[in-house]
Amino acid sequence: MANDQNNRNRNNNENMTVEEAGRKGGEATSKNHGHDFYEEIGRKGGEATSKNHGQEFYQEIGRKGGEATADNHDDDFYEEIGRKGGEARSNQRSNNSNGNNNQRNKNNSSSKNNN
Repeated sequence: MANDQNNRNRNNNENMTVEEAGRKGGEATSKNHGHDFYEEIGRKGGEATSKNHGQEFYQEIGRKGGEATADNHDDDFYEEIGRKGGEARSNQRSNNSNGNNNQRNKNNSSSKNNN
């Protein structure tokens, strides 16, 4: 039985399994294309998917993904990602506040220079 499955997974030239060929192809593609290539094909795929599926599709895959994540992680995982998210948001707000203060200081300096 295992040999039958292995034979079905072999490609036409019988040298490697379909999985091995896919892995090699993926590695070759990643060597030849940069980050922008993957962003572009992801964007095109997302647009095509949204044309073919409605809101219910996205709700369903979101629900399934959430259930799978919940099944694979315990409370410590959620505490950790919550802590990290809170820290990142706090840092973002702090950086935005500093940027606003810096902009105000620049504006105040230029208005003083103009007087």
